[in-house]
Amino acid sequence: MSGYLVSDERKVTTRRFIEMKQKGEKISMLTSYDFTTASIVDRAGVDSILVGDSASNVMGGNTTTLPITVDQMIYHARSVVKAVKRALVVCDMPFGSYQIGSHDGVSNALRIMKESGCDALKLEGGEEILPTVKRILDAGIPVIGHLGLTPQSINKFGTYAVRAKEEREAEKLMNDARLLAEVGCFAVVLEKVPAALAAKVTEEIAIPTIGIGAGAGCDGQVLVIADMLGMTQGFSPRFLRRYADLNTVITDAVGQYVTDVKSGEFPNESESY
Repeated sequence: MSGYLVSDERKVTTRRFIEMKQKGEKISMLTSYDFTTASIVDRAGVDSILVGDSASNVMGGNTTTLPITVDQMIYHARSVVKAVKRALVVCDMPFGSYQIGSHDGVSNALRIMKESGCDALKLEGGEEILPTVKRILDAGIPVIGHLGLTPQSINKFGTYAVRAKEEREAEKLMNDARLLAEVGCFAVVLEKVPAALAAKVTEEIAIPTIGIGAGAGCDGQVLVIADMLGMTQGFSPRFLRRYADLNTVITDAVGQYVTDVKSGEFPNESESY
């Protein structure tokens, strides 16, 4: 494997996540939803690929993550798994697949794992879903928690603003993080929470924290691939760093293709049989 910054080519596991925290090694995570993108991301050396329910927005054009189904998540996750050799592949459990109760949660979790081949699942929520998380873990399925801004609850929040700025919500987030760690989750995502709170959580729990809009004190970071590559426009939260401007690159390339076809320049003689 020709990784950019990775000398250790072993498959990343949930155990490696814990070891990385213990060694003070930061964890890199990006989303991917298809074979081609995942193969590039994995080859570039990312530690973990999240098959996020953000596919609802990025791939499906929906305004929230709520509409995406278990079948659709399995399709995306299976496509990613086929491409990946090193990264830990985590799949989101979509809205409605585990909120009803632990029986449905375990059933859907088993199905996603069996049919996609992913390495772990991610669930949004804390104490409210703890019995379901425990039963999924008891079934032998690794789980990442997700606290702070939980997009599946957007209709409850009514906003994508920073969470846990008030003392009461901050205390609940801290308690939820402790509970998720104690029950056996191997990591927890912290989304759009104050950096000081995220750093405090990171210090107090033994499992890694993966931040998105949660400051540099987390054990790792995650971004949506289409955002960090500059494919999306009109979405510029403070936490987003764009590492490329693929919107312009792709638009220019497609425009040149159209021009060449219209003019008859493509295909030329050397491109014909």
